[in-house]
Amino acid sequence: MENFTLSINGQEKTFEADPSTPLLWVLRDTLHLVGTKYGCGIAQCGACTVNIDGKAIRSCSLPIRAVTNKQILTIEGLSEDGNHPIQRAWIEHDVPQCGYCQAGQIMTANALLNENPSPSDQAIDQAMNGNICRCGTYNRIKKAIKTASKNS
Repeated sequence: MENFTLSINGQEKTFEADPSTPLLWVLRDTLHLVGTKYGCGIAQCGACTVNIDGKAIRSCSLPIRAVTNKQILTIEGLSEDGNHPIQRAWIEHDVPQCGYCQAGQIMTANALLNENPSPSDQAIDQAMNGNICRCGTYNRIKKAIKTASKNS
């Protein structure tokens, strides 16, 4: 076990953990930030996506030793009241069905819009590729990203 201090959602969080522990489990089990979901455990579905230094990264297979000195943003840190333009667009377009994948989808969309504030359909498809939605709301997700890009 080692001591770690990570910057998560703009706050320094200090805890003790095995350096090989995936970031997902530190977020959920140690820091009780449960918005980031476990899906597949092999970084293939996107449910565990967070933003690290502004990029969409799968947290389920990323050891915490790899994220020291980086800025980590989870769904909880996107906005205090769910009023971020992406979250508002998600509601406007009725994107969530079961909701399980939505934190990962939103964090991937956030990284995309931070990098490309006005993405084309092709850029959205490329950025969102691999974020699996069991309910199949991909068309709504694309519409919501387009709306959020106009309202950011």
